[in-house]
Amino acid sequence: MPRIQAETNAAQRALTQRRILDAFGQLLFTQGLPGLTMTDVARQAGVGRTAVYNYYADMEELLIGYALDETGRFLTELKSRLADLANPIDRLAVYIRAQVEDLSRRHLPPGPAMRAVLSAQSFAKLGDHVGELNALLTAILRDAMDQGYLPQANVDELVGLVHGSLTASADRGRGEDAASAHDADTARRTDATVRFIQLGVGARFDDEGRPVRR
Repeated sequence: MPRIQAETNAAQRALTQRRILDAFGQLLFTQGLPGLTMTDVARQAGVGRTAVYNYYADMEELLIGYALDETGRFLTELKSRLADLANPIDRLAVYIRAQVEDLSRRHLPPGPAMRAVLSAQSFAKLGDHVGELNALLTAILRDAMDQGYLPQANVDELVGLVHGSLTASADRGRGEDAASAHDADTARRTDATVRFIQLGVGARFDDEGRPVRR
């Protein structure tokens, strides 16, 4: 009986934490971080303010927890989507598209740009996840160069170019109504962002839009 009770309590705690993280993400998207309080998060999650403090000591710790959770889930999904693609330019498209889609769902910069909203000490806690994102993109770009799809260049600079372009072009529209109003244009904007970045790093395409070697 105690074991069953412990499992029930653990499941309840996990559910409460999930509600807090989801509420925090919704508020980040609709309101942004400035002025956001633990009370706001508790109200959005439908839990007591004390419950939020049971999981996170302050807003920065909650932000880190949210970022780690989101980035972890994002990495798992992205790796799955990349696994079946052989062409590095196609993999680059999937990486860019996934980042654009992810940015449209939450009001946070992509991993490398988290430095802008976290202290150096807090950002260090995200290092492993951010490093994985950089490593994924670095591997894609190097593979594209090795196979002749991209010209030889400084990979670190290209990684910065890609992430900088993503940050600049991401749709930061707030609220469900605003997002719905642009649904018809979302696919075109995403396609344009993908092709803009691909061309920016030196990719070339044939008349049918397929990547070709240089």
